[in-house]
Amino acid sequence: MRLSIRSRGRRGAVLWALALLCLSPGAPASAGAFQQCGKASWYKLGGVTASGERADPSGLTAAHRTLPFGTLVRVTNLANGKAVTVRINDRGPFAKSRVIDVTRAAAKELGFIRRGVTRVQVSGTTLPSKKHHGQNCQ
Repeated sequence: MRLSIRSRGRRGAVLWALALLCLSPGAPASAGAFQQCGKASWYKLGGVTASGERADPSGLTAAHRTLPFGTLVRVTNLANGKAVTVRINDRGPFAKSRVIDVTRAAAKELGFIRRGVTRVQVSGTTLPSKKHHGQNCQ
């Protein structure tokens, strides 16, 4: 079977792209599941987040003390069962009794805008070497 230069180039590009996908840090093989329970609040964003991106109160993002930026976590309001997936792009919360701060948009999805604070379960996947403070869920 004889391949033209053009088809060899495409095949090489496809193989290169597959290799990059396998080696990308998006889903490391050593990732582990984590779960935290505690209080969440929502906060008004302004300016730039700790990750360097422009703050967007209408986005589904959150602040966590230790999770790497870009980590996707599922936040479930334990009072009503509503859940939303948010991306970590900021540091906080700075109130010691809280485990996560979410944007206004995420708080609206979770149904706790008026209360301001609610008990949540935060779950996701991250590197197991990171320490996550907070109470484990039962």
